[in-house]
Amino acid sequence: MRSETRTGPVDDSAPGDGLVKAGVVVFAVGAVATLVTVAPLLLGTDPFPTVAYLVSMLMGVGFALAAAGVLRSVAAQRRQARQGQRAA
Repeated sequence: MRSETRTGPVDDSAPGDGLVKAGVVVFAVGAVATLVTVAPLLLGTDPFPTVAYLVSMLMGVGFALAAAGVLRSVAAQRRQARQGQRAA
């Protein structure tokens, strides 16, 4: 059984994984900011300053980062498939 367990660190991350993770975090920050900026409008209180609305635009930036990560991953998989076809 000991021969089956790995002793060293395993790097199973694919290209683009970091962009997807960063995109999710930035999107979440933007989503929370959007909820915070919309709440005063629904509650009838004074709206937040313009900076709060600018932070809510991070939602789109996060989506773009995640999409770029997915496209990078797809490109790497296509490259790997082409190399596999040439080797065969």
